[in-house]
Amino acid sequence: MPERLFACTPSKLSVYSDCPRRYRHSYLDRPAPPKGPAWAHNSLGASVHTALRNWYRLPAPRRRPEVLPTLLRGTWVRDGYRDDAQEQQAFRVALGWLESYVETLTAVPEPLGVERVVAMKTGMLAFSGRVDRIDSRSDRDGPQLVIVDYKTGRAGLDADDARGSQALALYAVATERVFRLPCRRVELHHLPTGAVAAHDHTPESLARHVSRAEQTARDIVAAERAVAEGADPDEAFPPSPGPRCSWCDYRRVCPSGADAPVKEPWEAVESLLAGPPAG
Repeated sequence: MPERLFACTPSKLSVYSDCPRRYRHSYLDRPAPPKGPAWAHNSLGASVHTALRNWYRLPAPRRRPEVLPTLLRGTWVRDGYRDDAQEQQAFRVALGWLESYVETLTAVPEPLGVERVVAMKTGMLAFSGRVDRIDSRSDRDGPQLVIVDYKTGRAGLDADDARGSQALALYAVATERVFRLPCRRVELHHLPTGAVAAHDHTPESLARHVSRAEQTARDIVAAERAVAEGADPDEAFPPSPGPRCSWCDYRRVCPSGADAPVKEPWEAVESLLAGPPAG
């Protein structure tokens, strides 16, 4: 009998790659350990993403800048902010991002998909994921699909970030299979700065990303099998201590992350609202 395919999303794969112990807490332990606080930067990112999704749900004639405050207010997530003043500042800043970004969309054709779920199967994976936006653009070779991913966090994203993103590559492969049109270009749209980091994949580079994802899946399956056969779960899913520990949802229940600097739930937003350093 063939082995069952490993069902995964980009998040599931990246969590294991970042820290197998966090993967165990997130996907295997039942009951799951209690999580830490809600993070304000996650709330901010979710609010902006959902506002853009709802922007495209409006009929095209109603997509005007004056509707943005209502859209953002309707999707606003309040969790994690230091106080009302910081939350209000974050709202104003996020609204400014949206107002600037939608100005760039006037010449962009209607997307082929917004918050679209795409899926594919390989010899190892049953992959699915939700793409922020799928654009259809034409060049001399005909229609080409483009993966667009919105970013609201750190600045300084460049072509290497787009090239190295396993999630974007897997989205591209799945999108090409779903729509049966070439999908090679992936883009990170950084709303705070308006910068676009892009990369044009080749079939070979996409295949390498799929191969790495399959190897991650094999590692996960092997670790799960080891635990089922009696191995120590802590040894099968070891921690990967580092700077990410400060932001981990399971920091309080993981001894390996206990020495990491404590981050306040609103700290990343505070840095983001302060803007880039002078000079």
